[in-house]
Amino acid sequence: MKLLITVGAGFLGSHLSRTLLAQGHEILCLDNLYTGRIKNIEGLISNQKFRFIDQDVQDTLDFEIEGIFNLACPASPIHYQRDPVRTLRTNVQGAINVLELARRNDARVLQASTSEVYGDPKVNPQNELYWGNVNPIGIRSCYDEGKRAAETLFSDYHRQYATDTRIARIFNTYGPGMASDDGRVVSNLICQAIKNEPLTIYGDGSQSRSFCYVSDLIDGLISLFFKENFLSPVNLGNPFPRTMNQLANEITRISKSDSKIEFVKLPKDDPLIREPDITVATAELNWQPKVELEEGLIRTVQYFRDELLEK
Repeated sequence: MKLLITVGAGFLGSHLSRTLLAQGHEILCLDNLYTGRIKNIEGLISNQKFRFIDQDVQDTLDFEIEGIFNLACPASPIHYQRDPVRTLRTNVQGAINVLELARRNDARVLQASTSEVYGDPKVNPQNELYWGNVNPIGIRSCYDEGKRAAETLFSDYHRQYATDTRIARIFNTYGPGMASDDGRVVSNLICQAIKNEPLTIYGDGSQSRSFCYVSDLIDGLISLFFKENFLSPVNLGNPFPRTMNQLANEITRISKSDSKIEFVKLPKDDPLIREPDITVATAELNWQPKVELEEGLIRTVQYFRDELLEK
C-alpha cells in the first residue's frame, strides 16, 4: 500500500516507517521537524519506496494515498507545553486535515491517541470504556484535550462520512531513537545515569507508569491498522507498571551508574497512576508486549551511550 505517516521522522514514526518499508509498503513521510529528526530516517531516504516531505500537518494535505498513520503532535510535556496553542492546533486542525485527505482518497486512517485522554485516572487499570479525569484548563490540557478532541473528530467522521478510522491509545513507549532532550522519564534518567548525574524524580517517586518497548508498540499499531471492521479505541501499552523509584533503580543497575536519586516538586496535573487494560488488544488484535523491561532498557541504555558519545 501507499501510506502516509505524519511525523514520520519522529521517534515512533521512524520505527513505523522502517517496519512498513520492510513489509513492502510505499511510505510518504511528512514531518516539519519540530520534534522529528532527519537522523532518524537517514537510512531510509535512499529507499525508492520512501519519500520525505517537509510540511506541517496543519497545512492542507494533497496526496494520493491508500492509508494514513497520524502521529502528529509533540508527545512530551517539555515540547507540547512550549507552544500550547500550536499543540492544540496540531491535534485539531491536523486531525481534520488527515481525515479530509482520507475522505478524498477513500483511505483508512489511524489516529495515534494517548493514555493522557484518561487524565489522572480514578480507575485502575484504565480500560477503553473509562471516560477519564482531565483538567480542561490545565498546563497539560493542550495535549490531553487536544487528543480527546481528535478522537471525537475521528469518531464523528466515521459516523457522518463513513470514514474508515482507527484510534490507538498509546501508553508510555521507549527505546532507541528517542531524543536525549525530549524530557521523557526514560530518556532523562538514562542520560543522567550515564553521566553519573543525580537522577531527577518528581514527587516522592511512588507514581507509576507502564513502559512498552517501541518494537512492541509498532506491532500493535500495524495490527490495529490492518484489522478489518474494527472501530473501538484500543489501549496499546505494557500492563505491568513500575514506580518511578523502581525505574530509576533499574536504570542505575543496568547502566552501572553511581548516580543518586534527587527528588523535586511534582508538576501540576501529573498523573499518579498509568496502567493499561489491554484485554481488547489481546482479544481483537492478538497483541501483547513481548520485550521485558530489563531487555528493553539494556538496548536503550546502549543506544544513549552511543548517542552521547557522538555529541
